[in-house]
Amino acid sequence: MRTDFFKYQAQTTQFAAGFEVEKASGSYIYGKDGRKYLDFVAGVSANTLGHSHPKIVEAIKTQAEKYLHVMVYGEYAQEMPVKLCRLLADATPEPLEVTYLVNSGAEAIDGALKLAKRFTGREEIISMTNSYHGNTHGALSVSGNEYHKREFRPLLPMVSFIEFNNQEDFSKITEKTACVLAETIQGAAGFLVPDADYFINLKKRCEEVGALLILDEIQPGFGRTGKLFAFEHLGMVPDILVMGKGMGGGVPVGAFMSSKTIMHSLSHSPKLGHITTFGGNPLIAAASYATLHEVIESGLMNEIQEKEDVFRELLVHPKIKNVNGKGLMLAVNLGSPEYTLEVAKRCMEKGLIVFWQLYRNEYLRISPPLTISLAEIKEGCEVILEVLNEME
Repeated sequence: MRTDFFKYQAQTTQFAAGFEVEKASGSYIYGKDGRKYLDFVAGVSANTLGHSHPKIVEAIKTQAEKYLHVMVYGEYAQEMPVKLCRLLADATPEPLEVTYLVNSGAEAIDGALKLAKRFTGREEIISMTNSYHGNTHGALSVSGNEYHKREFRPLLPMVSFIEFNNQEDFSKITEKTACVLAETIQGAAGFLVPDADYFINLKKRCEEVGALLILDEIQPGFGRTGKLFAFEHLGMVPDILVMGKGMGGGVPVGAFMSSKTIMHSLSHSPKLGHITTFGGNPLIAAASYATLHEVIESGLMNEIQEKEDVFRELLVHPKIKNVNGKGLMLAVNLGSPEYTLEVAKRCMEKGLIVFWQLYRNEYLRISPPLTISLAEIKEGCEVILEVLNEME
């Protein structure tokens, strides 16, 4: 299988591991080598409830026996997409009330940008330096790392960037601005968290000039920071909320959410302002509903702070310069990309899966399932510290 993987499946890097997966359950992935591996990555924040959670699997089986795809998005009323959108509305503060279901976080970013331009009638988009929003042409255009963009230009015009956490840059947001796009916690840059009043003042500035604020919660969303969405820690509500990754509990999905007034602007002048064939797929919606319901009802979010505290208590070592992030999205600074990649490789050899941040490879990524136990956290941290000691 590994040979065919490299021969027939398109690669994204020149150093893919080619690890052969047999099955996955809970906090572990089982390889065809007969070993089990503790997963501190959770499919890059996608497996919110761990691998093959029984409630998600059952929801998929139940829906599969009823029907799969029946019509393009937005034409037929289907039980699970409707229940998912209603639960999202119930679980989020006003004025967030209407959800557009799509296939991925990147598509949700594209849809949100279109929505902001359509509603405001403006063309300028402002994003953040060092941001990451996906790899479609639209999402890449508003991502803030030129190295990842320059080979694919031309990209969207009239996109400019301000510095995350720099409130002096707010003067660049004007009456010409359709929207400001920001990650609530910057992911690829090393899980950078906002200053206490940053987003409150950013929202005020957007309101002053009539621009919409779009928050990208593709990574922190669905309980990863101890709240359903990270903006709930910050005392403000975005005009448009983007979600994905952990929303599906392991299946591909994304969505953008807004008020009914704003979202209505996509339905006319022109009609079909955004359209998708498989967005709102009932099988995917069933998995996403099961994930959201379990995150809300299980009490898992109440455990996040304790789990973060255990990580921070244990991950102390001369080679660890600092630990960024919040909740179960932590970035461990090991000083250099080469060193971090070697640490990740050796951890894998010892049965622990860790990864690195897209832009800041010196940061070791830790984003385990929310269901991870305290014993499993301790087990994984012992492996990391063992590897660091060996490399000393």
